[in-house]
Amino acid sequence: MNALLSIVSWLALDDPSVRRVLIGSALFAAGSALVGTFALLRRRALVGDAISHAVLPGICVAYLVQGSKEPLGLLVGAFVTGALSLAAVDYLARRTRIREDAALALVLSVAFGFGIVLLSGIQQSGSGTQSGLDRFLFGKAAALTDADLYTFGALAVVLTLAVVLLRKEFTLLAFDPIQARVLGLPTRALEAVLSGLIVLAVVLGVQAVGVVLMAGMLFAPAAAARYWSHRVGSILILAAIFGMLSGVGGTYLSLTAAGMPTGPWMIVSIAAIVLLSMAFAPERGLLPRAYARYRRQRTMNEENILKTLYLLNETSPEHASAFAEAELRQRNAPLARIRMKWALLRLKHRQLISRNGTGWQLTDAGALRARRLVRLHRLWEVYLTQRLRLAPDHVHDDAETIEHLLTPELELELARILDRPQADPHNRAIPY
Repeated sequence: MNALLSIVSWLALDDPSVRRVLIGSALFAAGSALVGTFALLRRRALVGDAISHAVLPGICVAYLVQGSKEPLGLLVGAFVTGALSLAAVDYLARRTRIREDAALALVLSVAFGFGIVLLSGIQQSGSGTQSGLDRFLFGKAAALTDADLYTFGALAVVLTLAVVLLRKEFTLLAFDPIQARVLGLPTRALEAVLSGLIVLAVVLGVQAVGVVLMAGMLFAPAAAARYWSHRVGSILILAAIFGMLSGVGGTYLSLTAAGMPTGPWMIVSIAAIVLLSMAFAPERGLLPRAYARYRRQRTMNEENILKTLYLLNETSPEHASAFAEAELRQRNAPLARIRMKWALLRLKHRQLISRNGTGWQLTDAGALRARRLVRLHRLWEVYLTQRLRLAPDHVHDDAETIEHLLTPELELELARILDRPQADPHNRAIPY
């Protein structure tokens, strides 16, 4: 019990303000990540950035109208200008000769500039109620009140429910909008709903992260999740988890750095998650992909050595003769001396080759595998010359690559459609 109390005390969960910031940050980050996933799949990342900058004048106008920083009114103002900015981008892209990317840049810069002018005027007005209004630029999650938390919770529930209910429609719209129209889905209405959810997500997060950094929280969790899965459902779940982790991480990191706002630390946290995903995700990560390429190349080098021994035996008077490493290296020029030595040791360990005096020779298992490689090589040369009408002197390099990739099923099919040929285009026997 004492240990549990110590952990709770260390996490500062007994502090109401910290608890409020923690829950609020996690809620908005998860909700934004869910919407941001479909925006990213729809390739509308710049739209989120434009909206996040365009909400600033709405916040300022709402403050001027109501004369206070009442959160719901400020959020309504932000939503209105965010929606108007989206409508302006759509109008410019559809009705004028301005392209969408240029329209986004134009609306972003004009709206943000107008917001800065309004904010500067409000700060110079001397009104006591304007204090803290500038936190919407870079965010200040520590200033969240209980009313803010309730608003965050309600909006996060709305975002989550909308994504859950429209997941199939949004998925089809993201990957195949033409098919969606053919099926009779209201694609324009779905686009409008998705855009509205993006605006709502931006409005939800500007108080915690600010208009400058909000786009990162909208799309970075989804970008990280895409490295871990190909399925939309899994990407949504992972994006929400990554968003919540960045919210929790940003909160605790800001506690350890005096005077540092939570928003930037949340961006740092999600950036770390993105970098780790890029590096270590099983299929798409840089390191696993590099290791997979290394293993493929190593396998190809070993198979080339087996094939070289087979071809040398094929032309040698004595089939069981052994060949020196220098001769093997001469036939496999791209292999350096050290790589050749390691490849030979691995093949020996797997009992595919054996020592014979100062040279190397194939074992029965090695000869079987080498024979298959030669068979695939020569079958593919026959296929290229007979079916694609390529010249015999133009097929060797292609066969050198494909021999390492053909599966046993493809090998049987290749032999069948070629009627099991006995010789390749160079009149060399095909071993079966």
